[in-house]
Amino acid sequence: MRWTHTPLPAEEIEALSDRAGVSRVLAELLLRAGLRDGEAALEFLQPALAALNDPFLVRNLEAAATRLRQAIARREQIAILGDYDVDGVTSTALLVMVLRRFGLNPRFVVPRRSEDGYGLSRSAIDRALEAGRPDLFIALDCGTNSHAEAAYLRGQGIDVMVIDHHRSKERPLEDGILINPHVDGDLTNGDHAWRHLCTVGLVFKLAHGLLKQLRLENHPVAFRIKLRDHLDLVALGTVADLVPLRGENRILARHGLRILQETQRPGLRALMDIAGVKPAQGITPTDISFRLGPRINASGRLADAALSVELLLSDDLTFCVETARQLDVFNRERQEIERAITEEAERCIETQYAAHAGIVLFAENWHPGVVGIVAGRVTRKYNRPCVVLGNEGDMAKGSGRSVDGVNLVEVLGTCCEHLTSWGGHPMAVGIALPKLHVEAFRARFAAAVRTHAGGDIAEARLDVAAWITPEQITERLMNELDGLHPFGQGNPEPVFGVRGAVLLSPPEVFKEQHFRFGLEDARGRRLHGVAWKLAHRLPPVHVPLDLAVELKWNHFNGRKLLQLGLIDWRHSG
Repeated sequence: MRWTHTPLPAEEIEALSDRAGVSRVLAELLLRAGLRDGEAALEFLQPALAALNDPFLVRNLEAAATRLRQAIARREQIAILGDYDVDGVTSTALLVMVLRRFGLNPRFVVPRRSEDGYGLSRSAIDRALEAGRPDLFIALDCGTNSHAEAAYLRGQGIDVMVIDHHRSKERPLEDGILINPHVDGDLTNGDHAWRHLCTVGLVFKLAHGLLKQLRLENHPVAFRIKLRDHLDLVALGTVADLVPLRGENRILARHGLRILQETQRPGLRALMDIAGVKPAQGITPTDISFRLGPRINASGRLADAALSVELLLSDDLTFCVETARQLDVFNRERQEIERAITEEAERCIETQYAAHAGIVLFAENWHPGVVGIVAGRVTRKYNRPCVVLGNEGDMAKGSGRSVDGVNLVEVLGTCCEHLTSWGGHPMAVGIALPKLHVEAFRARFAAAVRTHAGGDIAEARLDVAAWITPEQITERLMNELDGLHPFGQGNPEPVFGVRGAVLLSPPEVFKEQHFRFGLEDARGRRLHGVAWKLAHRLPPVHVPLDLAVELKWNHFNGRKLLQLGLIDWRHSG
């Protein structure tokens, strides 16, 4: 692993430290985040809901709010189709909740992966229409390029609204109201602040716009709805969908995680309980990414994601507990399938594709519902973009994940001639193509990644945000770092370098994969740390080492302890 660190001018660090009233360590981290102005730094550290932009600055949002206001006034029938991932599930639940408050009873469907495929498909639409023809059909987290499907709905006299954030090189939807900040955006009117909202964030903006219009009409319900209470759903979808946690995403996620910690929704409480999430210790993006999100996703991967929507909507405690248990069962099943596919995928890479800059994997026996998770795992392990495809009849369908510096949307835009469908965002995409074209696509994708990256990207890079001494690792620094949360895409958790650290006793290996370690600062204060999955590479004792660490709180037996999370080590000098 190649360590990198670009020193910043000491005078700039000192100046920001004085202007913002923060330590030099925090000032260096803020400068690395592009925050050179004291006022901007403080706004970043204390993101306020009041800083959210006027929702009507989002293209077509005012028209969409007006259409919903019309539907409420006329008591129209609405059908909602949301995607089957966490963003789609939370978007659907949020919109249904808001519309129910106004006396409507929207019905919803979620595509069944095995039957309907991805997005706004005809089969999913037909299921949505089984209960009758609605006046308005709303697609969430899909549909930006669904021209034929929109025409099919319009041909039956149904108005169409699409709320989506996926990028595409194709012509966007025209026959309906489309809200997608990546279509015809021009980075004006605060566009940079909300350009990267995922679908649940856009639905939140739409709800905000709807309430603004209805409050102007003195609608009594509009004054009783507190949108802030729905930020738990927004945080779930935003963190799980890997969108950059900057601008309005940062504001919504920061406040939403706090609301999630206090949520009284029976479904979310049941899900947290089964997943081992303890709200009293605070909820982090890691809890969403590795505990709550996978369980919400599991029903869509192996069964019907409508179950997850029902869980979020329900007030029936018994139903919620039973459903959370069912999602946990699905998740365990998903983990077993994923583990087997991951092992096979890694063997394929190491025996056949180790030299490819971008990797495409496919096997007839792979479940298309879990290949996205596998893609994420192998991408992280081999540090290069990977597309993993499963078998679906004559088609190969799956997902791709990327690494920093490689935009998958741009890459696919140069090698998509064999793809029947594709879309997504820079770090994650979904694709489908005939199985007979997989080999040709594999070659084109590898070449496109190499061209885009401009060279070999196989060596993993570790960016050291700041070099610190053991004496600087204190509760005060931890409290300052709290202002940088939440960490995630676009706001990575800082990795600190510690020079010349000496381990005084051998690392303690546990569960054969991990180890604990300890060191002392110059005052004799002992610092404790843990290294996950590094037991194959134990550091020596009584030898000066450089450590790359993350700083975390460890909750244990009712106590909160400062802990070093070891990422890598090397010999000093």
